[in-house]
Amino acid sequence: MPTATRRPSATAAPRSGTRPAAPAPHRPTTVPAQTRRLVPQPRPTDLFADRLVLVLSGQRPVHWMLRHTVGQAYDDLARLAERGPLRTRGGARPVVRDIGYYVPRDGAIEAFARIAAGDRLRAMAFRLELGRDHRWRCTAVELGATGGRPRTHAP
Repeated sequence: MPTATRRPSATAAPRSGTRPAAPAPHRPTTVPAQTRRLVPQPRPTDLFADRLVLVLSGQRPVHWMLRHTVGQAYDDLARLAERGPLRTRGGARPVVRDIGYYVPRDGAIEAFARIAAGDRLRAMAFRLELGRDHRWRCTAVELGATGGRPRTHAP
């Protein structure tokens, strides 16, 4: 009985009897320490000033800050946000102009921020405390008016 032979198809590549080479394992390249670029992490004062402005201007709901505040600070923030003190007419969004802070002890920061809201300049003060879980939380917040218009140049 004749043996059947298989003819390769015209589109198939001829078989050589060896397997294709496996791809080389990926080895991450190491970058020398002096050429690494570290992404600067924002300070907690900057993060909280921005978060508080978003709530006080009505861009975020108060409960957005629930896990970032402790005790009376959440109640104070809710009362302040009710009045919408940083809401402006004409679509101008409030902007954090300047932030300063004082460290009274390890794990505590007392900060202030100047907020430009439309043609007004407002002052905001807040206190941050570091929890046992190593997360910063706002423990106090106050908002007041500084009066006057924001300046574009420092004196």
